[in-house]
Amino acid sequence: MVSARTALVLALLAASLPAQAGLGFQEASARDPESGDLLYTEQHLLRHQDQQLRQRLVVYRCANGTAFARKRIDYADSALAPAFHFEDARLGYREGLRREAGGQELWVQPSPAEAERSAKLEAGAGVVADAGFDEFIRRQWQPLLAGDAVKLQFAVPSRLDSYGFTVRRRGSDRVGGEDAEVFRLRLGGLWGLLAPHIDVAYARESRRLLRFEGLSNLRDEAGEPLQARIDFPAPARPAGEARWQALASEPLSACRVRG
Repeated sequence: MVSARTALVLALLAASLPAQAGLGFQEASARDPESGDLLYTEQHLLRHQDQQLRQRLVVYRCANGTAFARKRIDYADSALAPAFHFEDARLGYREGLRREAGGQELWVQPSPAEAERSAKLEAGAGVVADAGFDEFIRRQWQPLLAGDAVKLQFAVPSRLDSYGFTVRRRGSDRVGGEDAEVFRLRLGGLWGLLAPHIDVAYARESRRLLRFEGLSNLRDEAGEPLQARIDFPAPARPAGEARWQALASEPLSACRVRG
């Protein structure tokens, strides 16, 4: 069940850019919560059209700058459960959600030596997938501020299923020099009492993600999830099409994520 909880992280780390026209670019740094050592960095590109988020591209880099993982997200059919494709060159791991004539499907390939596995994902019932968590937080902002425990079903490709989570407001804080609202995520039911929580801080005014702290979705070379504190220090800034093309085509290579 740990992988079910940590699968939310891809969504959380991407929930950081406000709606805007054209392309927006933002960077984040992931550090060891105890030592403060840099683990890896992220580069996010978002494409908006007619004030709607259409696509997202994320590149993950080791501390030496080597690109080792990439995620592509397409919001054409759903803001809450977008289609996506994630790949990690260090482990050869791939997963995602795709849409076909028969509906939406979760898929995973743990390594190049293993066959891809897939399963249909039931439509409806408020299922949230990957970076759709951003839109979920925006839609539930007022209930969360009012103290409600908001539930969601989150799609987990590694399990080929969706699981129940609960989000609840912890309080207000100052994060990165901004007034922020802090929310805590737990697995639903008894699993929520056993599994570690994840805390996320959103800017009160812009509602962009400022900080994530907990088990990262990325794993170390031994295959264990990394504990990380991930900060998004600045809002997105305009970017050109050339940057999108460069990040989309940059080769991925294995490198060591510090942990």
